[in-house]
Formats: sequence, C-alpha cells, structure tokens
Amino acid sequence: MEIKAIRGMNDILPEDVSKWRFVEETARRIFALYGFEELRTPILERTELFLRGIGDDTDVVEKQMYTFTDKGGESVSLRPEATASVLRAVIEHGLLTEDPIRKLYSLGPMFRYERPQKGRYRQFHQINAERLGEEGPFSDAETLQLAYVLATSLGLKNVTMEVNSLGCEDCRAQFKKALQEFLMKQADRLCPDCSRRMRTNPLRVLDCKAASCKEAVIGAPVIEDFLCSDCRDHYQQVLASLDAFGVPFRKNPNLVRGLDYYTRTTFEITAEGLGSQNAVAGGGRYDSLVKTLGGPETPGIGFAFGMERIIMLLGESIMPAYGCFIVAQGDEEVRRYAIGLLTELRSAGIAAESVPEKSFKAQMRRAGKSGYPLCAIIGEDELKDSMVTIKNLEDSSQVKIARADAREKIAALLKDRGENA
Repeated sequence: MEIKAIRGMNDILPEDVSKWRFVEETARRIFALYGFEELRTPILERTELFLRGIGDDTDVVEKQMYTFTDKGGESVSLRPEATASVLRAVIEHGLLTEDPIRKLYSLGPMFRYERPQKGRYRQFHQINAERLGEEGPFSDAETLQLAYVLATSLGLKNVTMEVNSLGCEDCRAQFKKALQEFLMKQADRLCPDCSRRMRTNPLRVLDCKAASCKEAVIGAPVIEDFLCSDCRDHYQQVLASLDAFGVPFRKNPNLVRGLDYYTRTTFEITAEGLGSQNAVAGGGRYDSLVKTLGGPETPGIGFAFGMERIIMLLGESIMPAYGCFIVAQGDEEVRRYAIGLLTELRSAGIAAESVPEKSFKAQMRRAGKSGYPLCAIIGEDELKDSMVTIKNLEDSSQVKIARADAREKIAALLKDRGENA
C-alpha cells in the first residue's frame, strides 16, 4: 500500500523551495532593519500554555488544536500559533530581566485541525513578530509599519491595511454588553457557532465569515463609540503616526481577530489574488498576556504572516537562481577545462552545475531547466583559444570572454542582472 502525506500537511518540493527561501530571507532582512532578533521554540508545548494564553472560548482551543496525552500522562499540544510559545520562552529564560524591551521574531510550522482549503492547511507556516515592553502608540504604529513594509517588500500586490481598537478591559466590557443585547435580537439569523459565541465571546460574531452572520451584524454597535478617553487617545495617536510613517490604512470597526488576548490596537493586512479569504497577516496589542502566562506585567504587540498564502501570491515572480550552468562539448581535456571553471565559480560563492558526460543537446536542455540565468559553453575552440562562451539563457544572446576573466565576468553579469530585476 502506498503511504501518502497526512491530509492538510504538505511536502515542499525542490522547485518551490526557492520561493520559501526568498520569503524567509526577506523577512530576516526586514526584521534586522528594525532591530528584531530571532528566537526559536519547540513545536510541542504543554496544553495549559494555550488554554491560558489563547482562551478556551476560541475556535482554536475548542476545535482546532492537536492535543494528546504523552507517555508521562501529561497533556501536550502541537503549537497552533507562535505568540504563547515565544512568551513562554521569554518568561522561562528571564529575557525581560536582561532587557525590559525585547523585539523578537520567529519562523516555523504551526498546526490546527481544520478543513484543508486553498491557502489554509493543518500544518502551516508563519512569520511571527513580538515587541515587548513598550506601550505607547508609537510602538504600535511602527510595528504596523514593519508589517506593511514586509508585505510590500515581498512583492504582494494591492496591499491593504485595516485597523481597529478593541479598547481595554473596562471599555470592552461595556461594548460586549451592548453587542450581546443587539445580537439577541438577531439570534435566529446566526450560524450555530455564533449562536453559542453570542453568549460566551460575542466579539467573535463580528469576525464570522458566514453570509447570514455578516448580514446579521449590520447596524451593530461600534466599539469605537465605547472607548474610554485613554483608549481613544491611544487609537487616534496610532492613526496619526501611521499617517506620519506614510502607511495607507482604513478603519474597520468589525475587525476583532480570532484570539482572546488582544487589547487596543488590532490590524489585518490583505493582498490581491486570494479571493474572499485574502488576509495574509494580522495581529495586535496584548498588554495582559505576559502576566497571564506567569511573567511580569509587560505590554506587548505582535503579528503573524501566513507563509503559504504569501507563496501562493508570489506565483512565478521569484528570480531564477543566482548561478551558471557549465556545458562541456569535447574530449577529456575539455571536461577538465570545464571542471576547473566549475570549481573556481563555487569557490567564489557562485552556484554552478554541470553534466559533462551527457550529449551537448542534453546538457543544454539541463541548463534551460536549471533556473540559472547564465550558461558557460566550453568546446574544442574555447579550449584552443583559452576562451569561454557565455550564453544568456533568457534572451539567448552570447559573448566570448577570456578564460582568465571568466569568474569575474560571470559574477558581474549576475550582479547586474540582480540589480536590474
């Protein structure tokens, strides 16, 4: 019997890895500009971490976690999101004692048991950022700007940022009461999940994608009308700072996100090309979460990007690999000549491949499939004249260069191509 991958958990094949590396390397580059450091956590955690951190009334905890009892009798779960794990590590290792302001990022797989669909899988990958120890509106706006810059640096099209404020516990309690009273009158129009959420977590009804629920919340109370003076001032300063940063945004009073720990600023980024499920990133402020997980009272804000969705949007836009394919046509001496160039290019940090034992036609086919933009052709004439023919595999143009200059010339052509892409 053929053994296949578990449904909703996908292999990343060699032809797609270049896209993943592009996303990961872009993220690391952008985070470095903002002073973020990488932190890596295990994929398996104690279940209690997510019950306390995410909230047991959320869909993630109620329905989607991969939870089981290990051989020691302890309940453990595959991480469904990164924030709780990152904060657990921060608390456990005393990172806030070393420095009360920490800016951390992570990349890796998360796990949720839900129906697999386009861009939504049971094992999925996230780019995650957490900014701890700052509570002012500037830190919110700069974090949102970071997320926007990352989205645009990845080449996503028609990027839109939506922003809302969920207020503090006091003003949100008043809003919840008003929202529940409104939803009670719409109960017969709500989906089964929202009929339950209406009593336990009414804000989640605003985020439901069911058409009947979207219609039912038209005319619902708006949380901005319930913000206390401090939360209102904070929200207005966040929006003003976003303007100062030059980040385009629109206010969305129904934006609540799916996790219980958010307070005040929350946001989502959408991009063109994913249909109705077009969110690629989201996050918000969580000033009580570190304390909830057993750490010191510490404000924080963070976000996560869904990497699978980014990969889908990239399509074929990733540049071919930075390298050169070497084709050798001739006897053993020609092959040794080609091997010398192959070794020299690799020593200089330039990717290079060759299959000199195949026919010239087969080698050229292989060069075309390699993804490299350049091909170095070496035959009897090149050997005799100490030359190398360089072919541009995109436009088929060719130029002959001296063998002694081959490494520098190939490096320069690859550099020029990268700068002009």
